[in-house]
Amino acid sequence: MLHIAICDDDNSAVVAHKKITETCLMQSGSAGKITAYTASDNLLYDITEDGFFFDLILLDIEMPGNTGMETAEKIKPCLPNVKIIFITSHIEYAIDAFELSVFRYVPKNDINKRLFSAIEDAVKLIELEDGKAYTIQTKSRLEKIPYKEIYYIERDGKNAGIFSAGGVSKVRKSLQQVYEELNAEEFIYTDRGCIVNIIHIMQIKDGMAVLKNGVSLPISRTHLQAVKTQINNYWGTHI
Repeated sequence: MLHIAICDDDNSAVVAHKKITETCLMQSGSAGKITAYTASDNLLYDITEDGFFFDLILLDIEMPGNTGMETAEKIKPCLPNVKIIFITSHIEYAIDAFELSVFRYVPKNDINKRLFSAIEDAVKLIELEDGKAYTIQTKSRLEKIPYKEIYYIERDGKNAGIFSAGGVSKVRKSLQQVYEELNAEEFIYTDRGCIVNIIHIMQIKDGMAVLKNGVSLPISRTHLQAVKTQINNYWGTHI
């Protein structure tokens, strides 16, 4: 399910944008939850303080308090992958919107035509990029790590450390609990304290799993034959 926020200080605009969004979701066959805001400060609080997650945000630029531009700048650190559609009546903002890596800029004088296609394109891209992801949710943040970006996961005391293309993320769960939540055949145990993503294993050499990122991880003797078998079975099925 997609999580979408609409923020505009004009309530009638919020209603209109929500209707367009609902129509777009219905026609594209996508499920979505839409949350409406008439104050940018409320949207910011929900994201930065309460850890709300959104895939897509429709933002009016000209708002009292935090403008759309300022809101986007503050949202990005919490939701680096969020797609933002700016809505404004001032063409000069388009340059700044581009610098903020905003997904689309929609002028208010062509809202009915342009907003629908912008939402439609954003939904398609989000669903394409999303795939399977492991979610870490705490009171202060929500992080989604795509399976394809996870190299390996190690036991770290009472935590599990997830090593991915984006860095290291820790979750206060046992390694077995994370493994069960992943529930994916590409993740295998190489020893009792380490789970590796098969798609990143380049070779098995001298009892080590050599990964694409240059890391070599030891494979215990008790797991070595099972690891080789699982790798052969995985690629035999997927190639």
